[in-house]
Amino acid sequence: MNTKHLTAGLAQAVISSVPETSAEAMTEARKGLLDFTAAAFAGRKDKGIDKLLKLIDEEGGRPISPLIGRNRKAAPSQSALINGFIAHALDFDDVHSDVRGHPSAVILPALIAAASSGRMDKSRFLGAYIAGIEVMARLGESVGSRHYEKGWHNTGTLGAIAAACAVGYAEKLNQTELEKAIGFAAAQSGGMRVQFGTEMKPLHAGLAAESGLFAARLAQTGFGGSVHALDGDKGFFGLYGDFERAEAMFLNGWGKPWRIVSPGLWFKIYPFCSAAHHAADAILKLKAQHELTADQVDRIDVVFPSAGDAALTERRPKTGDAGRFSVEYIITLALDGKDFSAENFTSKPIPEAIQSVFPRIHRRYDARIQPDENAVPKGRFTIVRVTAAGNQVYETRIDCPKGAPGNGLSEEDIQEKVRLAMPQKAEELINAVLQSDIERYLQLI
Repeated sequence: MNTKHLTAGLAQAVISSVPETSAEAMTEARKGLLDFTAAAFAGRKDKGIDKLLKLIDEEGGRPISPLIGRNRKAAPSQSALINGFIAHALDFDDVHSDVRGHPSAVILPALIAAASSGRMDKSRFLGAYIAGIEVMARLGESVGSRHYEKGWHNTGTLGAIAAACAVGYAEKLNQTELEKAIGFAAAQSGGMRVQFGTEMKPLHAGLAAESGLFAARLAQTGFGGSVHALDGDKGFFGLYGDFERAEAMFLNGWGKPWRIVSPGLWFKIYPFCSAAHHAADAILKLKAQHELTADQVDRIDVVFPSAGDAALTERRPKTGDAGRFSVEYIITLALDGKDFSAENFTSKPIPEAIQSVFPRIHRRYDARIQPDENAVPKGRFTIVRVTAAGNQVYETRIDCPKGAPGNGLSEEDIQEKVRLAMPQKAEELINAVLQSDIERYLQLI
């Protein structure tokens, strides 16, 4: 099988793209930039940021790129790293079902660093973002589900290549340069799901952004590297996924429609893993209908399709950070009358009274249940079945949670997310994004 064309084909697809001509894609890109901004401002006080700032203070560098919400600047590579962490710190940033990860928290920090360093035409910023989403979604679709289920974190493993392509489009790299940049990024790809629930998890986004930016920069110097990094059984797809699957589907129908449009970005309403949003909607619905409390509940069964809870790595979390990846914690929070605000997902220990409910919550998997054709992600669902006092059983099923494509947030909803995260600058930020005024946006963040 001839697999020596995927790298060249991707570079050519990116270079020849004109995403700015799609009004629908540009509308979705502005919504994505707004949502990213809201998530980043919401996460700007995370304790991990100060640890990273200490390192860059020791390292030094030319401070020209903004650090979101911190009222300071750093060297471009440092900015990409830290802004990726900031955007993903609360797990409040968007996801994409084809990626099975978080594209904007990688692609936009790389583009912000590139834009602020004066090496790109800012009118290409949103188009580059669209192209980056396209690359990352196609990578995710092509590596298949086994990649994630084996333990890779797609945000990190796919993000570096997507960020390199986005910067490459923005800075007009030529064919050979972009082929090399793809290879440089692929060589730096990494991220493990074993890090979920720790500060390293959001840093995966920052590392991928930094790697993608560095890959594009390295290619522009003429540095030597392979132009076949995606190709064959020794290339990226052979190592991380299935190169025969990639050969069959990776470049088909490029931009028709753009993946930022369909299936589109999932804008979150809760600051925790999207795999738990179905259950969150379900338990809130049951609680409202039946006035349930933790004391009334004898048992809760949470039913998933096979591997539908792969991202929910924590069954008995000890801290709120780990609780972002625990359906048990999220269901118990709701039953205990707590909200899903960021304050309940910090490094503070989870109270014993809440932990005591976890053993009553049981995960189950049922391959006989047919997924809904409109399910997001495709093939997924969550059923929450509560057995209360007196053997009363209450049950509901969620296939497409609030915020996901098909049940998504409006532009006004996203604007409100910005207002809640940063009320002092919200209207100026919103106007800058809606007017595609990237220069002004960079000044405000």
